[in-house]
Amino acid sequence: MSLDQPPGQHPTEQRSSQHLPVQASQASVQPVWNQPVLPSRAGPIVLAVIGIVFAGMALLAVFWYLTTFLGADALLVGLILALLPLTVVLLAVRWIDRWDPEPRPALIFALLWGAGISVVTALVFDLGVQVTIAASAGALTGSDFASAVVQAPIVEEVAKGFGVLALFWAVRRHFDGPVDGVVYAATIAAGFAFSENIQYFGLALTEGDAQRLGMTFLLRGVFSPFAHVTFTICTGLALGLAARRSASRGGAVGYFLIGLLPAIILHALWNGSTFVFDGDASVLAYYAVVQVPLFIAAILVVAFLRRQEARTTLRRLHEYSQAGWFTAAEVSMLGTGSGRRQALAWGRRQQRPKKVAMRRFIADATRLACVRDRLVRGQNTAALHAHEAHLLGLLVNHRADVLGQIRPGSAPAAP
Repeated sequence: MSLDQPPGQHPTEQRSSQHLPVQASQASVQPVWNQPVLPSRAGPIVLAVIGIVFAGMALLAVFWYLTTFLGADALLVGLILALLPLTVVLLAVRWIDRWDPEPRPALIFALLWGAGISVVTALVFDLGVQVTIAASAGALTGSDFASAVVQAPIVEEVAKGFGVLALFWAVRRHFDGPVDGVVYAATIAAGFAFSENIQYFGLALTEGDAQRLGMTFLLRGVFSPFAHVTFTICTGLALGLAARRSASRGGAVGYFLIGLLPAIILHALWNGSTFVFDGDASVLAYYAVVQVPLFIAAILVVAFLRRQEARTTLRRLHEYSQAGWFTAAEVSMLGTGSGRRQALAWGRRQQRPKKVAMRRFIADATRLACVRDRLVRGQNTAALHAHEAHLLGLLVNHRADVLGQIRPGSAPAAP
């Protein structure tokens, strides 16, 4: 294979778009500029900007709140230390999200929702409880156990879960299955743990000494950076199943409620361990016996879902291949990890237009496979068929750009 010959395009298998069938699934495909009009992108863009700004303001409010009782110095130390486990979690999320990356604005919103809106919600609710207790003139009394084991798991998981549900509604076109639910849920949980860790690290510094700060960092930053992630992905998995089985946004509410239950239970078990086991050593023993197996189980589930996502892509693209949209070599290139690595390596040796076209070819082929999977599962909507047609047209253009051909339907370049 020469450097000018892209992977997946055997000389005997190259075919121009004029020889492709007119139909795949139930959507007729034309050049992209003549295709059915999809919903305007202006609305989602405006919504994304508003959401990010609003969530960012909530995060600023959290920083202001933490500064008032921690002080600027303790806040800075806590912030720096909290960035370390956050980075670890976000790198893991990036690995999970490699096959079919989610829109970056949606991930930014998810992170800010967790670090800002979820934390503000928990703080406001806790303030309301404290005010109610104070106003009861002794009729009600507070309890650390009830606050940690009942109130915190319910309020925090509902607050984080609503972020995943909001993304399900807002970016439904990109929310295709359980892996997407895990990505969004883990990002929100990472943001929440980030703000919470700033508070814990700052308090350990102001109320104790370096030894206490080190132990707090060891417990939260080293041994349990994925604790909140493990809780909240239960909700994300449930909404991911809703994405596959339900075409309506309203139908996801039931899945959301089902996913909240194990999230709240796991969170309550984690918080309750500090009351059952006395001392840091006992907590670490509980972590090793209970939390580590749960974390390993979560890893195995995510690894299984990633492999299933890749297999689904390969299977759905093979269906398009049988209809004539892709060659067998192209399906191997677009639907396998080794094929993608070879294609991207080829793209890096080309000029920028071909390099970009190859990346878009892979990305849009994956999105097409996800759309096809939803159609096969019964989500037979006009919008989804229009999106399928749009992606097919884009893929025809990407192939032409990769091969250096004139785009189908476009006017020849002037001599």
